[in-house]
Amino acid sequence: MSVREVAVEAYREALPALAASVVGGLFAGVVLGGMRAELREVQGLLVLVPALLATRGNVYGSLGARLASGLHQGLVEPSFVPDDDRVWAAIVASLANGILASLFASLVAFSVLRLLSDPVAPLPTLVAIAFIAGLLSGSALTVAVVLVVFAGYRRGNNPDTLVGPLVTTTGDVFGISFLLLAVRIVLGFGFGGG
Repeated sequence: MSVREVAVEAYREALPALAASVVGGLFAGVVLGGMRAELREVQGLLVLVPALLATRGNVYGSLGARLASGLHQGLVEPSFVPDDDRVWAAIVASLANGILASLFASLVAFSVLRLLSDPVAPLPTLVAIAFIAGLLSGSALTVAVVLVVFAGYRRGNNPDTLVGPLVTTTGDVFGISFLLLAVRIVLGFGFGGG
């Protein structure tokens, strides 16, 4: 293949995913803009948002890269219901890492805001929100990454090209949507917003 053919192929695979990424990012921004009441109610939540969204990309991007490498090396079969223990171990590890990273982010946000003497919601409130959002968005992202990586590979696309935009888009959309849901659940159970 010539350099031109490789470039055309890369753009052909990447442009739809990048377009979806732009639309998904705008959707996440609209949801975040609609969270004004929740952001006022749970002080310090806005500080937590970038950390929660960034961890989605890091953790689940790594899962997608592991799956893509396994597919390229012939170590993993592109099955929508994996029967490989290594694949399940990677999925469970990613979900656990995503939840732990969310909990850690809530602890750091609380500590930094306290250190700066800024108003912040009680620690149990931030931890509960981070846990619920991490669990829900992590579950959705895991399913999305596995399905898209395997489907893309089966259709002849390079899964490495799909993983970045996919994780960015779905991480933002699921992350902010489930964060809003988590805030409403936690506040609905009577945890104080601070």
